[in-house]
Parts: sequence; C-alpha cells; structure tokens
Amino acid sequence: MSVLVITGTGTEVGKTAVTAALAAVAAAEGRRVAVLKPAQTGLLPGEPGDVDEVVRLAGPVVTARELVRYPEPLAPATAARRAGMPTLHPKDIAAEITSLTQTHDLVLVEGAGGLLVRFDDEGSTIADVAWAVNAPVLVVAHAGLGTLNMTALTAEALLRRGLESVGVVVGNWPRDPDLAALCNLTDLPEAAGGPLLGALPAGAPHLSREDFLPVAREALSPWFGGCFDPENFTGRFVSP
Repeated sequence: MSVLVITGTGTEVGKTAVTAALAAVAAAEGRRVAVLKPAQTGLLPGEPGDVDEVVRLAGPVVTARELVRYPEPLAPATAARRAGMPTLHPKDIAAEITSLTQTHDLVLVEGAGGLLVRFDDEGSTIADVAWAVNAPVLVVAHAGLGTLNMTALTAEALLRRGLESVGVVVGNWPRDPDLAALCNLTDLPEAAGGPLLGALPAGAPHLSREDFLPVAREALSPWFGGCFDPENFTGRFVSP
C-alpha cells in the first residue's frame, strides 16, 4: 500500500488525529510519509490547519501538503462558491497524489468531513479521488450512539462505488465509555464491513510528539505498524 485515503463518518470524529497516528508510526519505521489535505475549510491564510497538526504530532520528517483553503467552515464546494474561489477537481488531487508517490513510501490523503462531502458543483467527492488513484479507504468513526448507522452508510457507499474499505478506527475513544460505546466495539466491524483496526484515546491530540508516538502504536493495528488487538481491547470493557 502506497496510498491510503482517510475519511470520516462525519465531522469532528478524529480524522486528523488518526492521520497523525498513521504518519507517526510509519515515519518511526523509517518510511517516507506524505500527508495531503486537498481542501481545508474554516481557516484564513496563515492559520495552522490539519496538516500542521499532523506535522506537530508526527514530526517534521512528514511532508505536508494542502491544495486549497477556504475561509468558511463549510463543505468545500459551498465554501468555494461563497468565497468566489475556484473549486477543486479530483483529477487535480489525483495528480498531486501521483506526484507524491514518486518520492514517498506512503501517502495519506485526509478528506473533508464525510465520504460524500462535495468538492465541486458536479458532486465530486473524496470517493472519486480514491477511485481515481485506486486507493483503499480507512473509515474513522466516533464511539457513541448513532455511529453504527453512519458507519454502515459510509461502508455501503464505498461498496456501491467499488472501493476497498480496509476497516474502521475509532477516532476518539472516551475515557469513561458509556453503554453505547461499549456495545459499539462489538458491532462496529459488522457495520463497517471490515475489522476494527484501532481506537485512539481521547486527549491523544493534546500530547507532545514524544508522548504521542507510543500512544499511536498502541492505538493502531499491526497492519499499520501498531500493536492494537481488538479482542484484547474489547475485553477490557465488555463482559463475556
């Protein structure tokens, strides 16, 4: 795998933190890692964005790219229209991904919001980007009530588009999980149509770079270079 697209079941589910964890673990293994955020919304020029947060947590060895920035915190197509700025087309994103793969072992592409958030008025989405570069998709979900429906809808959309979903990661596992979160540990793989590949603990994005790496390793599956075991993790919280 040289390219991985990271999408969420919605906004504020922990996509950037999971992207940072993936980048940190891969970089620590000596891999050349690039992180691409095609469209950043809700920030003005000069303000730190998602790729800056990834570099803060994963280290300056990670190459960071942001293609376009819109000032209002809206879907990219809407934000572009309101700002009178050009929209971003999947072919432009795909071209940047292809360029990055020439000099990097792993390119992580972080979407905006959920899978079907629009980049332009033709309805292009991060799913079209994944299709264009034939990349697998990792779904980031929240832990609590309502996540099964959103995860299942995302998985169904991926399946209908012929895209490979590698599995699901919980982007913000609560310190004190409620009943819904505990039950979702068992039910999320079925909703996602793929394995539970990690759970990043709440507060992880606020750690220093040095403290973040061991947490990232523990929170991610061996498939990503970590040591997360879904059965052991689930067993900590869920009674037989």
